[in-house]
Amino acid sequence: MNVEVIQGNDDATHLELHSFLPRVPLEVTNTAPSQQPGVVLIHGTVVTDRLYWPFARRLARTLDRPVYSYNRRGRGASSGQLKDYSIADEIADLKTVMNYTGSADVLGHSFGGFVALSAALELPIRRLVTYDAAVSLDGNLQSRWRPELEVDTASGRLDHAWAHLVQGLGTAGPISKLPLNMLRGISMLSAKTPRGSEMRALLPTAVVEMRALLRADRTAADFANIEVPTLMLSGQFSPEYFGQTGLALAAASPLITFRTIPFQQHEGPIRPGPALMRNVREFLGPELT
Repeated sequence: MNVEVIQGNDDATHLELHSFLPRVPLEVTNTAPSQQPGVVLIHGTVVTDRLYWPFARRLARTLDRPVYSYNRRGRGASSGQLKDYSIADEIADLKTVMNYTGSADVLGHSFGGFVALSAALELPIRRLVTYDAAVSLDGNLQSRWRPELEVDTASGRLDHAWAHLVQGLGTAGPISKLPLNMLRGISMLSAKTPRGSEMRALLPTAVVEMRALLRADRTAADFANIEVPTLMLSGQFSPEYFGQTGLALAAASPLITFRTIPFQQHEGPIRPGPALMRNVREFLGPELT
């Protein structure tokens, strides 16, 4: 893996980029890496791209193509989120990464899927894969927003904020259905782990991103004329609203295909099973023409 910080769309913006190249067989020497255009991987909310490194490495070897992940704003060595942060910032950052790496394809998870689909209406993406894309259609995610999340985050009551986030989004599987007091207890325990501590620290970014997502509410008709072949995936055990979004967009556009991946939860790209890898490989694997 190669790590570098690249310049964003203006002098004040920079992004932490991680590159994963295809593996060269040991018996072959002086062999250049694949010259196929790369795939850009966009991570979800309350995480950094570190959780996706095993998936990115495996994908690069499976596709024999470079895979690039980057920390979105507010994480790692990337720039912070601006006060007027919007989805336009995310699209600009994706464009920067695509141009810098010469990548043509994009894979987005959760909030990253929302970024990717929004960008597909503007950027020259060749192929797009999303997993549990968090797109607000006709206000369907408004009920997922908990004002307490913002209030508790601002006041430093991070255990309470985490509980409202998990219960509102329902992305933690059966845990999401637990009472708030039990979720707060789990948050206190998870804060002692590296991942739990990181998630708590990133709660302010989740507030900003959720606000931006709801402001960018769309209709399925907005994607009717999308020009990018798109594969929308959702886990069998993911919250139902992700699958409902995929079905609605697939019905609106002949270029969008929706599939449910058996036995996968919302964290599919973080813990990918064989069915998920097979679907991604079949869609992104054939040589581009």
